Amino acid sequence: MIIGIHHVSITTTGIDRLCQFYIDAFGFEEVSRGGWEPGNETTDSIVGLRGSSAKSAFLRAANLLIEVFEYQTPVGEPNVPNRPVNNAGYTHFCVSVTDIDAEVERLEGLGMTFHAPVPQAEDMGGTMRAMYGRDIDGNIIEIIEFHDKTAPSYFDPSR
Repeated sequence: MIIGIHHVSITTTGIDRLCQFYIDAFGFEEVSRGGWEPGNETTDSIVGLRGSSAKSAFLRAANLLIEVFEYQTPVGEPNVPNRPVNNAGYTHFCVSVTDIDAEVERLEGLGMTFHAPVPQAEDMGGTMRAMYGRDIDGNIIEIIEFHDKTAPSYFDPSR
């Protein structure tokens, strides 16, 4: 029985830099650091790589954990900073906010970029305001502010 989502994961070329960004930008708390050395056959079988080694960290905010990896071996390809959202695969995660205008301004000050200006609620059917932005590695994060708590997609992450 599935009881919920435990975490999402991001691989980066700079674990300290990316963790600090999520701590500063979204109030994540670092809850653990770890990793593994080459020769760990169990981990290699789980991740589907041979001779893998990595640094790792878990960050927590409210009901979300993010696991961050920086692979030492084999060295991976860097993220494509402007990877289109229509490419197959995981494209983003979303954070719920109470004041989208203030959050966008604050996040831009921390190095996040956004695809467009914040839309008005009436431009989105009156139920919400939402937009996509990119963290300092180019990973996409959606910011959403609900105006109608009866909307089918409304979810209170504090519950």
